[in-house]
Amino acid sequence: MRSSPYRALRGALPGFPRRTLRAMLVLAVTAGFAAAVPAAGQAMAVASKSTSAAVTSAATTADATSSLPAKPYMGWSSWSMQSSRYPGLNPDGNYSYLTEANVLKQTDALATTLKKYGYDYVNIDAGWWMDKNWTSEFDQYGRQTPDPVRFPHGMKSVADHIHSKGLKAGIYLPVGLEKGAYGGGKLPIWNAPGCTTADVVYPDLRTTNGWDSAYKLDFDNPCAQKYIDSQAQMLADWGYDFLKLDGVGPGSFKSGDNYNNVADVAAWHQAIAATGRPIHLELSWSLDIGHAADWKKYSNGWRIDTDVECYCNTLVTWENSVNDRWNDAPVWSHEAGPGGWNDLDAIDIGNGAMDGLTNAERQSYMTLWAINKSPLFTGDDLTQLDNYGRSLLTNQEVIAVDQNTSPVARPVTPMGDQQVWGTKNADGTYTVALFNLGGSSASVTADWASFGFTGAASVRDLWNHQDLGTYRNRITAALPAHGSRLFTVHPGGTPLATTRYEAESANNTLTGNASVAPCDSCSGGKKIGNLYLDSKLQFNDITVKKAGIYTVNVSYVSGDPRSVTVHSNSGHGTSLKFPSTGDWSTVDTVSVQLALKAGSNSITFDSGWDYSPDIDRIDVPKSA
Repeated sequence: MRSSPYRALRGALPGFPRRTLRAMLVLAVTAGFAAAVPAAGQAMAVASKSTSAAVTSAATTADATSSLPAKPYMGWSSWSMQSSRYPGLNPDGNYSYLTEANVLKQTDALATTLKKYGYDYVNIDAGWWMDKNWTSEFDQYGRQTPDPVRFPHGMKSVADHIHSKGLKAGIYLPVGLEKGAYGGGKLPIWNAPGCTTADVVYPDLRTTNGWDSAYKLDFDNPCAQKYIDSQAQMLADWGYDFLKLDGVGPGSFKSGDNYNNVADVAAWHQAIAATGRPIHLELSWSLDIGHAADWKKYSNGWRIDTDVECYCNTLVTWENSVNDRWNDAPVWSHEAGPGGWNDLDAIDIGNGAMDGLTNAERQSYMTLWAINKSPLFTGDDLTQLDNYGRSLLTNQEVIAVDQNTSPVARPVTPMGDQQVWGTKNADGTYTVALFNLGGSSASVTADWASFGFTGAASVRDLWNHQDLGTYRNRITAALPAHGSRLFTVHPGGTPLATTRYEAESANNTLTGNASVAPCDSCSGGKKIGNLYLDSKLQFNDITVKKAGIYTVNVSYVSGDPRSVTVHSNSGHGTSLKFPSTGDWSTVDTVSVQLALKAGSNSITFDSGWDYSPDIDRIDVPKSA
């Protein structure tokens, strides 16, 4: 039987995963490998030299790249201080903080203060190729070149210094061919004979990225890939380990064909592999979750939201836009894991007054980032950390929550001023976070029933490094405005005994538009959808032996956050917002507190005049 190129490669490299082998074969074909690879075991020996080199490089790089994002990265970024109007930070005009001297100063501070806790990236953000009037500078090949005032010794020298401290160097570029790099279409592309800047873009010079500051690359012309290759090789030659690619769409507040940069991201993925240097590729900003599969395929991380910075007299404020993340993070919770992480942006909690937050807000900020396994990179002045900020950034128990292998946490209660988030850990414990997002102090309760168990559980306070003892069925904490607690909970009781009621049961009552719909991921293969415009789903004959307050777990599907009024029997209930499950096929669960009487009860989900989530089922504890 004749051997296919893929089968031959698989035989020659038996230890490689299939996806890696296919990627290698694609690279080999690109390099000019037109003939079928001979029989297994001899494939690499008889392939052309260029093909062999391409395949070998691809194999080495694929292996190296796969190890990059095993955990969310940690480090420091320049943008928070560049973008702030805090007195003294940008003395020579907007964004003037970014200089070689300041980057080296923060590098040295990172090495002495935070490196031992895992912070090891020094990321230079936008402006390194711009003068202080924000005018871009390019080399003879249309590639960004460092401003000699900002970086008098060039970017390689900076990377060398970062590496000398045992740290990794990061850099920034916008997606597309920047308008200033076009050069009338006459600039040659490095290492691409016959290619010019006119060849890499569309003839009509359509614009792209979040600011329309670049021309869209036309990847139907091979010269476009060559341009990306030239940029990637430049960064690799300088010694950079990380690239933030910004203004990427769909996302960055843009949509439509001109702003679809999936091809750009794929080109960068290919170009980085070709350099032979492992470079972490991070995408920004507010990426479209509809393309999550693309971001996961071609990059190591993706910003899920807008900038966290306030562009004001501090680095951030609670309202603009730290607190947005509680609403926006759940939709992405199923996308993160080894290979790529949901990026919530910088964690600016180290400098006290310059941060613009209360101490309670600073702790909640770090808590949310950690349970979401976001990259932990601070934009603070590391030479001026206050004691409280240092304690937050270096709490090893909290850092471990961010860095361990447990799934990303999700809200287990509806969205609102008081929230409980959690996830189950590999050792059977639970990470549980309590948040009071309201403007005044309040008590927040985590019920063990929300996590599927009951009885006694031992609790450890991660922020205060204290074992709190045993709590039966729940834990309640009094929290200040915008405050939080973070616990590890060790169940010592028993699994929660429940009765399951399917939403599509013929025993239930549907009114208005409510109807049964197929749902492959739902427990019964069906759900109740079309809960909108005064529609209701009423579960009937919910039977319990004893009157009391029950923690009812609701399994639902909702591609965006949606509200529904939930009540038992003839009660009026309250409107509750359920967090997004990420799409219209994924099922998640939140718990609601309902008063049930002994005997038979009804539980109603009422859309009112809004659009509500689809309902899969409810699980009702057998005892209160």
